[in-house]
Amino acid sequence: METSDMNITSVTISNLKEKIKEGEISLTELVQAFLNRSERLNKEINAFITILRDEALESAHRAEEELRAGQYRGPLHGIPFALKDLFFTRGVRTTCGSKILADFIPDKNAAVAQKLLEAGAINLGKLNMHEFAFGPTSLNPHYGDVRNPWNQDHMSGGSSGGSAASVAASMALFTLGTDTGGSVRIPAACCGVVGLKPTYGRISVYGVYPLCWSMDHVGIFAKRVRDAAYVLKAIAGNDPCDITSASEEVPDYATSLTGEIRGVRIGLLLNYYFEILDREVRAKVDEAVKTLVELGAQVEEISIPHLEEGAAAALITLSAESASSLEEFYHTRPELGADIRGRLDLGVLFPATAYIKAQRVRRYLQESFRETFKKVDVLVTPTLPITAPRRDATSVSIDGVSMPVVPALTRLTRLYNLIGLPVITLPCGFSQEGLPIGLQIAGKPFAEATILQVAHAYEANTDWHEKEPPLPRVE
Repeated sequence: METSDMNITSVTISNLKEKIKEGEISLTELVQAFLNRSERLNKEINAFITILRDEALESAHRAEEELRAGQYRGPLHGIPFALKDLFFTRGVRTTCGSKILADFIPDKNAAVAQKLLEAGAINLGKLNMHEFAFGPTSLNPHYGDVRNPWNQDHMSGGSSGGSAASVAASMALFTLGTDTGGSVRIPAACCGVVGLKPTYGRISVYGVYPLCWSMDHVGIFAKRVRDAAYVLKAIAGNDPCDITSASEEVPDYATSLTGEIRGVRIGLLLNYYFEILDREVRAKVDEAVKTLVELGAQVEEISIPHLEEGAAAALITLSAESASSLEEFYHTRPELGADIRGRLDLGVLFPATAYIKAQRVRRYLQESFRETFKKVDVLVTPTLPITAPRRDATSVSIDGVSMPVVPALTRLTRLYNLIGLPVITLPCGFSQEGLPIGLQIAGKPFAEATILQVAHAYEANTDWHEKEPPLPRVE
């Protein structure tokens, strides 16, 4: 593959890594192509807050010198990526999507950022987001809204909107975001890409600006499931700087992606997850389940009680902990966005008794899901009950039920943050309007290999991931 002849929209880590290893691609030209595309399309999508042109080209040059010296670092060597703008980056401003931190320049890298650099990946820049990661829309009053590449009148989802939109628009090969109530899976589903939230503690959150310490997860965006597996392998593992970091062994996730899922036990979590659902979403998820059955999976209908209470417990936990995390700004900084201030108004009102009751619900549901995973290997549901709303929408109608946009977007994702399970979303179709629809696959703690296996099998037998958003041509 000559770099000059490369179709950047079809490039993945999987189809680049061997060519990079053998020196068949100029990394400088590769990175230059992504930078050019990012700078041109950012006028349309507004995915980046900061683009690191000079730094990225310098890193590409060093990566090429390492290859010539026989120092290949692995499948991420020379791969262009970008970071949500709440990951600390040494010497590069980290705004958290807020004017409050517009001039904040960390003196260290987040643990995951450091791991990616050590793996040879090349940082293109910092990505736009919902302010302080506290919202599912990425409508940002300070840096402008992130726009959905499939239809720019619609939301990208959030809070990691720039992370999802940039991958969908082929502005980066993979990105990192964070997921506290669905902030990886919501934008991934809205933008039609793969979004992976691993088990709580699987990836270090050291050097990631906190929102809700007991629900914050680092997550991965990619165009293909296999690419997400490569990235997870590079950044997972214990970190002594993070007290929540797990010591579980990190497997080679890509080896589980055989396409074989015969005999895998799939639970359809029908109560709550299928109760208020757009008809097009329901139809595409039903088709996806049929595909999994055709591949040899065994499907069983599952019901887990008290999921409504779990959603309430997640809201209370997120509201209370975020009120603590952002307390100083809440009291002293009037430029804090109005929507964030409104959510913090709610958080400061919850009494300690409500928070304690929420943790009891969390413990109950963790045990309920543990028992469920004795009967099934994965749980399958829609990722969102709707497709991406319009950016000017304040409410949506879901099969005749009117609901505000924020609870509609977080309804089917937040519970997995409360109980800390690994979960992945990937595209399973499009609406008549041409907007992506997401399929959500969850597993037991530290079973990332299993959910990746099922997701990859589905992806390999469908073509939704091959579709590209209608964007201006970039030479």
